[in-house]
Amino acid sequence: MDDFSIVDERIERALVELEYVNKFLGGVSATKAGMKFLLNGKAQDEITVLDIGAGASDMFKHLSDTFPSLKVFSIDRNKGICRVIKRNNNALPVFGDAVKLPFKDESFSVVHASLFLHHFNGEEIKDIISAALSVSKDGVVINDLRRSVFALLAIKILTALFSKSKMVKNDAPLSVRKGFIKSELKNIMNELNIKDYNIKRKWAHRWLIVIPKEKNEQ
Repeated sequence: MDDFSIVDERIERALVELEYVNKFLGGVSATKAGMKFLLNGKAQDEITVLDIGAGASDMFKHLSDTFPSLKVFSIDRNKGICRVIKRNNNALPVFGDAVKLPFKDESFSVVHASLFLHHFNGEEIKDIISAALSVSKDGVVINDLRRSVFALLAIKILTALFSKSKMVKNDAPLSVRKGFIKSELKNIMNELNIKDYNIKRKWAHRWLIVIPKEKNEQ
Protein backbone atom coordinates (compact mmCIF):
# COMPACT_ATOMS: atom_id res chain seq x y z
CA MET A 1 0.00 0.00 0.00
CA ASP A 2 3.01 2.29 0.35
CA ASP A 3 3.88 1.88 -3.33
CA PHE A 4 2.12 4.88 -4.91
CA SER A 5 2.80 3.55 -8.42
CA ILE A 6 0.20 0.81 -7.86
CA VAL A 7 -3.09 2.30 -9.02
CA ASP A 8 -4.77 -0.71 -10.68
CA GLU A 9 -7.26 -3.32 -9.47
CA ARG A 10 -4.80 -4.60 -6.85
CA ILE A 11 -5.49 -1.47 -4.82
CA GLU A 12 -9.24 -1.90 -5.05
CA ARG A 13 -9.10 -5.57 -4.01
CA ALA A 14 -6.89 -4.70 -1.02
CA LEU A 15 -9.22 -1.87 0.04
CA VAL A 16 -12.26 -4.16 -0.15
CA GLU A 17 -10.56 -6.63 2.17
CA LEU A 18 -9.46 -3.86 4.54
CA GLU A 19 -13.07 -2.71 4.79
CA TYR A 20 -14.02 -6.18 6.04
CA VAL A 21 -11.13 -6.07 8.52
CA ASN A 22 -12.28 -2.69 9.82
CA LYS A 23 -15.91 -3.75 10.06
CA PHE A 24 -15.41 -7.11 11.75
CA LEU A 25 -12.07 -6.73 13.55
CA GLY A 26 -12.65 -3.58 15.54
CA GLY A 27 -11.72 -0.69 13.26
CA VAL A 28 -15.19 0.82 13.00
CA SER A 29 -16.01 0.37 16.69
CA ALA A 30 -12.70 1.91 17.78
CA THR A 31 -13.13 4.99 15.59
CA LYS A 32 -16.75 5.37 16.73
CA ALA A 33 -15.67 5.24 20.38
CA GLY A 34 -12.92 7.79 19.73
CA MET A 35 -15.24 10.23 17.98
CA LYS A 36 -17.84 9.99 20.76
CA PHE A 37 -15.19 10.46 23.45
CA LEU A 38 -13.65 13.48 21.72
CA LEU A 39 -16.86 15.28 20.75
CA ASN A 40 -18.69 14.28 23.96
CA GLY A 41 -22.09 15.47 22.82
CA LYS A 42 -20.89 18.81 21.48
CA ALA A 43 -23.61 20.49 19.44
CA GLN A 44 -22.25 21.17 15.96
CA ASP A 45 -24.19 22.00 12.80
CA GLU A 46 -21.61 20.07 10.83
CA ILE A 47 -18.75 17.86 11.93
CA THR A 48 -15.90 17.90 9.43
CA VAL A 49 -13.34 15.12 9.53
CA LEU A 50 -10.01 14.97 7.76
CA ASP A 51 -9.10 11.31 7.30
CA ILE A 52 -5.35 11.19 6.73
CA GLY A 53 -3.66 8.38 4.82
CA ALA A 54 -7.25 7.50 4.30
CA GLY A 55 -7.34 4.19 2.48
CA ALA A 56 -10.97 3.94 1.41
CA SER A 57 -12.29 6.02 4.38
CA ASP A 58 -14.71 3.12 4.73
CA MET A 59 -15.22 3.39 8.48
CA PHE A 60 -17.17 6.61 8.25
CA LYS A 61 -19.79 4.94 6.06
CA HIS A 62 -20.79 3.06 9.20
CA LEU A 63 -20.99 6.13 11.46
CA SER A 64 -23.67 8.19 9.70
CA ASP A 65 -26.38 7.13 12.18
CA THR A 66 -24.28 8.25 15.15
CA PHE A 67 -22.99 11.42 13.47
CA PRO A 68 -25.63 12.51 10.91
CA SER A 69 -23.90 15.85 10.25
CA LEU A 70 -20.59 14.21 9.38
CA LYS A 71 -18.65 15.46 6.36
CA VAL A 72 -15.45 13.56 5.58
CA PHE A 73 -12.45 14.67 3.53
CA SER A 74 -9.97 11.91 2.70
CA ILE A 75 -6.39 12.76 1.82
CA ASP A 76 -4.11 10.21 0.20
CA ARG A 77 -1.05 10.27 -2.07
CA ASN A 78 -2.24 7.34 -4.18
CA LYS A 79 -4.38 8.44 -7.13
CA GLY A 80 -5.89 4.97 -7.39
CA ILE A 81 -7.14 5.19 -3.81
CA CYS A 82 -8.60 8.65 -4.45
CA ARG A 83 -10.54 7.23 -7.40
CA VAL A 84 -11.90 4.40 -5.25
CA ILE A 85 -13.02 6.88 -2.58
CA LYS A 86 -14.78 9.06 -5.13
CA ARG A 87 -16.58 6.08 -6.66
CA ASN A 88 -17.52 4.09 -3.57
CA ASN A 89 -18.54 6.38 -0.71
CA ASN A 90 -19.59 9.86 0.32
CA ALA A 91 -16.16 11.07 1.40
CA LEU A 92 -14.50 13.82 -0.62
CA PRO A 93 -11.08 12.68 -1.87
CA VAL A 94 -8.09 15.01 -1.68
CA PHE A 95 -4.94 14.05 -3.56
CA GLY A 96 -2.13 15.24 -1.33
CA ASP A 97 0.49 14.47 1.28
CA ALA A 98 -0.89 13.61 4.71
CA VAL A 99 2.57 14.24 6.18
CA LYS A 100 2.54 17.87 4.97
CA LEU A 101 -1.10 18.84 5.29
CA PRO A 102 -2.08 21.56 2.78
CA PHE A 103 -4.70 23.17 5.04
CA LYS A 104 -5.03 26.20 7.30
CA ASP A 105 -5.17 25.88 11.08
CA GLU A 106 -8.49 24.64 12.46
CA SER A 107 -9.88 23.75 9.04
CA PHE A 108 -11.61 20.61 10.38
CA SER A 109 -13.43 19.54 13.51
CA VAL A 110 -11.46 16.31 13.86
CA VAL A 111 -8.42 14.73 12.24
CA HIS A 112 -8.60 10.94 12.06
CA ALA A 113 -5.78 8.49 11.34
CA SER A 114 -6.46 4.77 11.08
CA LEU A 115 -3.75 2.17 10.46
CA PHE A 116 -1.53 5.00 9.25
CA LEU A 117 1.05 6.07 11.82
CA HIS A 118 2.79 2.70 12.01
CA HIS A 119 4.14 3.34 8.49
CA PHE A 120 6.46 6.07 9.85
CA ASN A 121 9.39 6.51 12.20
CA GLY A 122 9.20 8.34 15.51
CA GLU A 123 10.12 11.81 14.26
CA GLU A 124 7.72 11.55 11.33
CA ILE A 125 4.92 10.45 13.65
CA LYS A 126 5.50 13.48 15.87
CA ASP A 127 5.37 15.77 12.84
CA ILE A 128 2.13 14.17 11.65
CA ILE A 129 0.44 14.48 15.06
CA SER A 130 1.56 18.10 15.43
CA ALA A 131 0.19 18.98 11.99
CA ALA A 132 -3.04 17.10 12.73
CA LEU A 133 -3.58 19.07 15.93
CA SER A 134 -2.94 22.33 14.09
CA VAL A 135 -5.59 21.77 11.42
CA SER A 136 -8.20 20.43 13.88
CA LYS A 137 -10.59 22.38 16.11
CA ASP A 138 -11.55 19.62 18.54
CA GLY A 139 -8.64 17.21 18.36
CA VAL A 140 -7.27 14.00 16.89
CA VAL A 141 -8.47 10.39 16.88
CA ILE A 142 -5.85 7.72 16.15
CA ASN A 143 -6.75 4.08 15.53
CA ASP A 144 -3.71 1.85 15.07
CA LEU A 145 -2.19 -1.55 15.66
CA ARG A 146 -1.02 -3.09 18.91
CA ARG A 147 2.17 -5.08 18.40
CA SER A 148 2.36 -8.56 19.91
CA VAL A 149 3.39 -12.07 18.97
CA PHE A 150 -0.22 -13.23 19.24
CA ALA A 151 -1.42 -10.44 16.93
CA LEU A 152 1.21 -11.40 14.35
CA LEU A 153 0.25 -15.08 14.51
CA ALA A 154 -3.47 -14.24 14.25
CA ILE A 155 -3.09 -12.00 11.19
CA LYS A 156 -0.95 -14.59 9.41
CA ILE A 157 -3.62 -17.25 9.97
CA LEU A 158 -6.50 -14.96 8.97
CA THR A 159 -4.88 -13.73 5.77
CA ALA A 160 -3.81 -17.25 4.79
CA LEU A 161 -7.37 -18.53 5.23
CA PHE A 162 -9.44 -15.66 3.89
CA SER A 163 -7.43 -13.14 1.88
CA LYS A 164 -7.31 -13.26 -1.91
CA SER A 165 -5.13 -10.17 -2.12
CA LYS A 166 -1.37 -10.69 -2.39
CA MET A 167 -0.93 -7.11 -1.20
CA VAL A 168 -2.91 -7.75 2.00
CA LYS A 169 -1.14 -11.06 2.65
CA ASN A 170 2.22 -9.28 2.38
CA ASP A 171 1.38 -5.97 4.07
CA ALA A 172 -0.77 -7.12 7.00
CA PRO A 173 1.96 -9.02 8.90
CA LEU A 174 4.46 -6.23 8.16
CA SER A 175 2.01 -3.71 9.61
CA VAL A 176 1.58 -5.72 12.82
CA ARG A 177 5.37 -5.87 13.23
CA LYS A 178 5.44 -2.07 12.93
CA GLY A 179 2.59 -1.61 15.41
CA PHE A 180 3.00 -0.02 18.83
CA ILE A 181 3.34 -0.98 22.44
CA LYS A 182 1.88 1.42 25.00
CA SER A 183 5.18 2.81 26.25
CA GLU A 184 6.11 3.89 22.70
CA LEU A 185 2.86 5.83 22.35
CA LYS A 186 3.30 7.47 25.75
CA ASN A 187 6.87 8.49 24.85
CA ILE A 188 5.63 10.15 21.66
CA MET A 189 3.03 12.13 23.63
CA ASN A 190 5.57 13.16 26.23
CA GLU A 191 8.07 14.30 23.59
CA LEU A 192 5.32 16.41 21.99
CA ASN A 193 4.48 17.85 25.42
CA ILE A 194 0.91 16.62 25.06
CA LYS A 195 -0.43 16.49 28.61
CA ASP A 196 -4.00 15.36 28.05
CA TYR A 197 -4.63 12.24 26.01
CA ASN A 198 -6.40 8.92 26.33
CA ILE A 199 -4.97 5.56 25.26
CA LYS A 200 -7.13 2.45 25.33
CA ARG A 201 -6.79 -1.11 24.12
CA LYS A 202 -9.47 -2.03 21.61
CA TRP A 203 -10.44 -5.31 19.98
CA ALA A 204 -8.81 -6.77 17.97
CA HIS A 205 -5.20 -5.81 18.76
CA ARG A 206 -5.75 -2.08 18.29
CA TRP A 207 -4.93 1.08 20.14
CA LEU A 208 -7.34 4.00 20.33
CA ILE A 209 -5.61 7.29 21.09
CA VAL A 210 -7.70 10.43 21.56
CA ILE A 211 -6.05 13.86 21.89
CA PRO A 212 -8.46 16.71 22.78
CA LYS A 213 -7.08 19.95 21.42
CA GLU A 214 -8.68 22.39 23.85
CA LYS A 215 -7.27 20.74 26.94
CA ASN A 216 -3.78 20.69 25.47
CA GLU A 217 -3.89 24.40 24.69
CA GLN A 218 -4.48 25.47 28.28
